[in-house]
Amino acid sequence: MATPIPYEPTPGLTYDPADGHYWDPDALRSEVLRTFEICHGCRMCFKYCDSFPSLFSFIDDRHDGDVRAVTDAETDLVMDACFQCKLCEVQCPYTVRDSHEFQLDFPKLVHRHRAQRRRAGGGTPRQRLRDNLLGNPDRTARMARATGGLANTLNSRSSIHRRFLERLVGIHPEKDLPSFARQTFTAWARKRGLIGRPDRGEVVLFPTCYVEHNEPEVGHDTVAVLERNGVEVTCEKGLECCGMPAWESGDLDTLRRKATANLDRLGPHVEAGKTVVAINPTCSMMLRREYPELVAPEDRERAQALADRVADPSEFLWSIRDEDRFDDGFASTPGNVAYHAPCHLRAQAVGFKGRDLLRRVPGVTPSTTMECCGHDGTFAMKNEGYEVSVRIGQKAFDGVTTAADTTGSEVWATDCPLAALQFAQHAGRRPMHPMSILARAYEPDGFPTPVEPHDEPA
Repeated sequence: MATPIPYEPTPGLTYDPADGHYWDPDALRSEVLRTFEICHGCRMCFKYCDSFPSLFSFIDDRHDGDVRAVTDAETDLVMDACFQCKLCEVQCPYTVRDSHEFQLDFPKLVHRHRAQRRRAGGGTPRQRLRDNLLGNPDRTARMARATGGLANTLNSRSSIHRRFLERLVGIHPEKDLPSFARQTFTAWARKRGLIGRPDRGEVVLFPTCYVEHNEPEVGHDTVAVLERNGVEVTCEKGLECCGMPAWESGDLDTLRRKATANLDRLGPHVEAGKTVVAINPTCSMMLRREYPELVAPEDRERAQALADRVADPSEFLWSIRDEDRFDDGFASTPGNVAYHAPCHLRAQAVGFKGRDLLRRVPGVTPSTTMECCGHDGTFAMKNEGYEVSVRIGQKAFDGVTTAADTTGSEVWATDCPLAALQFAQHAGRRPMHPMSILARAYEPDGFPTPVEPHDEPA
């Protein structure tokens, strides 16, 4: 009889790329084997993505329950099915977060696997080209903006162009892609005089690459709401993508370059005691939970200092809700709102403050859907990810649609702009960011229903 696989951490347990064991294939294999054995016995995470159903099927149907018999090719399939929603880590009872002796973190194990594979030169040339394209949104946006709007037209209207993208880099031809704004958020902020000395102001915005290049209006609304509530907002030039799109494919070098650039620019603001408000939940998660362990060793101390100062915009606004400056003077109301909770907010364990703030608007009772929308960074854009993302997201689409129908909610909300894109394509309605809803609710003509002077917040 084979010796049982121990559940305790192996000598190769590490989630730190600065640890030499991190890059040792044998050490990784030992941790993969241990993790697969624990997950096979637990099975709590069967519903989040295809990683776990695939793993269980391989072990049960192909290998008669023998985890050791799982092949390298099958391991690759399990790892590639993970799209880093982080929900398995949120629900797992054996995690580092909970100080459990098993010290599991399946998403970080996946990243380690992908990082080793990338360093070894794995993947086809087309996959590597796509990873480089999607892994650097700032560069892609600059190229798109240089076309003067042609890229948006081709991406949304030209089937020939979309077939070309499919064959060249493997981007699914049916996926609605984000459009590129003519003016970046930073250019707008510069015209508003928001870019200034780090010692000025109470918060500094980290707009994220999506708000910077694709939907700067969410940034405009965030500034408007914060200023309405007596918060002096500043911005910084030269900020880069948080690095998650690169890290999705295991590209640690690109992540670290971008992280160092962001630390250089945000560090003086942090030293001045300001809060770093990151608009996209994925990016606030990266800055708060991932940077301290993934950046180069010489950047670790200031990465932790940054992590301690990061907040989601709704989280920050909620923190001042009991102060005199908090403005409850809403002039119009959307009525009930169907709210979708992003996975990466759940991963940060900060609650759903955007939803809670909406309750302060008279006439709003939000409903909440907590299923994954399936977009998950660049996963939904890829040939192999698109149909899976729709299937995974269907529970979220159905949940929000049912909640909206039940409560009569004409307005949907989510803190994640990519989730909004996913809902727009597959559920027929685009959710608004909570900051955008609040910005409109402060205006008399923001929503059709006015707030009567005697109405009190719910």
